Amino acid sequence: MTTQLELDTAEGVQTAVAHSFTAWHELVSESFVPLHVRSSDPDHFHGRLRSRLLDELSITEVTATSHSVHRTPALIARSDRDYFKLNLQLAGTGLLVQDNREAVLAPGDLAVYDTSRPYSLAFDSNCRTLVLMFPHDALDLPAGSVGKLTATRMAASKGLGRMISPFMTQLADNLDVLSGPSGHRLAHNTVDLLSTLFAAELDAAQDGPERPHEELLGRVRRFIETNLADPDLSPASVASAHFISTRHLHSVFQEAGTTVALWIRTRRLENCRRELRDPLLAHRSVSAVAARWGFLDAAHFSRIFRAAFGEPPSTYRRTV
Repeated sequence: MTTQLELDTAEGVQTAVAHSFTAWHELVSESFVPLHVRSSDPDHFHGRLRSRLLDELSITEVTATSHSVHRTPALIARSDRDYFKLNLQLAGTGLLVQDNREAVLAPGDLAVYDTSRPYSLAFDSNCRTLVLMFPHDALDLPAGSVGKLTATRMAASKGLGRMISPFMTQLADNLDVLSGPSGHRLAHNTVDLLSTLFAAELDAAQDGPERPHEELLGRVRRFIETNLADPDLSPASVASAHFISTRHLHSVFQEAGTTVALWIRTRRLENCRRELRDPLLAHRSVSAVAARWGFLDAAHFSRIFRAAFGEPPSTYRRTV
């Protein structure tokens, strides 16, 4: 008798084949975030996951018969970290629902969704998709801004989708060659590429009286990213550089679901964490990494890094 779940790992790629719907339910919840899974024909269900973890970017190819997955408030309450998931439809058709929006995805189409809010994703027939999952703070965009794109179809036939969709298709076809320092760098490059895609989609979607605020947020965000290494970077200096009051600056970031100071600190910490994880930068001291991103007080940096990620930077570097 065939076992319900077959597991195999070769060249860093884990392949899991589920021969029962119960095994599939457990597999997808362990591989992504806790989910409810449904099928109209559970007795004849078959599914396979091919996955690779590159740093904090999870890349998973999903091949399965018809089914749906559902993220509920109760399941969200059990999670301790927020992620974005980006779907690339490779075969079949998918329906993504989140934030009162629906996206019908044909092969080549992309769509993003947020694990911190309820969603559903349904496939009425055999399907193949590529799913990229990464933490909110890996992006150089506020989560509130990306939230405006959830369950929105990004077509492979226009805009940056024409370049990014083929790139992600190649990721799915070459999971076995993504390893070592090059795989680590590619993971970060992929997230940066997605940030560019989302920023372009946000620019294209803006219309009407909200556009000035969105344009200002984009300019400020780019200014902050360029000047993160400046230890004197602050809400006051950012506001002054854009000839606006700090009160107005705070209101713009509040609309995006964050604050100026938190955004600066988060981006600095994420860049520090990225460099501490990079094998090619192992020769660089922790204090040098911190100073490069505007943290001149090593003790202060260690405290806030530990508060954000659960362990001191020196320990974190040894364990990744």
